[in-house]
Amino acid sequence: MPSYRYPVPPASEITPRNIFLNRRSFITGGASAIALAASGVNVLAQDQDARKLNAVASALSTDEAQNSYEDITTYNNFYEFGVDKSDPARYANQLTTDPWTIKVGGLVNNPREVGIEELLTGYDLEERVYRLRCVEGWSMVIPWVGISLASLIDKFDVQGSAKYVAFETLERPSEMPGQRAIFPVLPWPYVEGLRMDEAKHPLTILAVGLYGEVLPKQNGAPVRLVVPWKYGFKSIKSIVAINFVEEEPTATWHKQAPREYGFYSNVNPNVDHPRWSQKTERRIGGGLFNQRIDTQMFNGYEEQVGSLYENMDLTKFF
Repeated sequence: MPSYRYPVPPASEITPRNIFLNRRSFITGGASAIALAASGVNVLAQDQDARKLNAVASALSTDEAQNSYEDITTYNNFYEFGVDKSDPARYANQLTTDPWTIKVGGLVNNPREVGIEELLTGYDLEERVYRLRCVEGWSMVIPWVGISLASLIDKFDVQGSAKYVAFETLERPSEMPGQRAIFPVLPWPYVEGLRMDEAKHPLTILAVGLYGEVLPKQNGAPVRLVVPWKYGFKSIKSIVAINFVEEEPTATWHKQAPREYGFYSNVNPNVDHPRWSQKTERRIGGGLFNQRIDTQMFNGYEEQVGSLYENMDLTKFF
């Protein structure tokens, strides 16, 4: 798998996880967790030990240097909790994630509402180290823990007429201060969509953890989408509904500003955002004077996913 060329931050700049975990109780104190019980059934739990996830390393991972746990959990876009990068870590502890259910419907032969435990039962968790690039021009390398979305698609007996998968995020203003704003940044709930072949691609996962532990609330607990060749806003967080549909579904940012955010949202350095270039990016955690690096087509995953877009005008379908 291609690797970026960028200065690797010295170890002195990366907070050791044990030290950071000891001083982040304000974030994790109320977090619910997903654990694998001895029976193989996923259960929700509250204690710190239950936050640990058993995951096997995936051959699909990049070998690039990973961002620190602190980078990943304190620098986020999650507008349901505020527009500042630190707002999710500050306010997401208000979110109740236990119990959690997801409604699966649309063009499926067995639509139903499932708990997070049932959704994950029977699958081995994998650690996938993926790049994530934000359309704002920054990027990270994150060790996600999750399962392939394709395996869940097969589980729900999707009808042949389904061409897209639509996702919806939780709408709960009582716990999400960004949704209570007098002048909201976005229409709620946040929604996203993928073409069926994108959803079934082996790289596409539903993530339930990172760094071997249950997913923190500010990162989209208890379950979020991760599509590594697309801009980060495509990776919808705190999913409560998955629907299989025939027509292209609404995507929040595409609806909000279609000239700036295409439905496909593929990382493409040749298609500039109307207000800035996408040709370079800043790797978070590289220190105060870290150099910008060249942005790679499809975020460096062109070899794996380029065939999905053959014969498409990627300046029109962006």
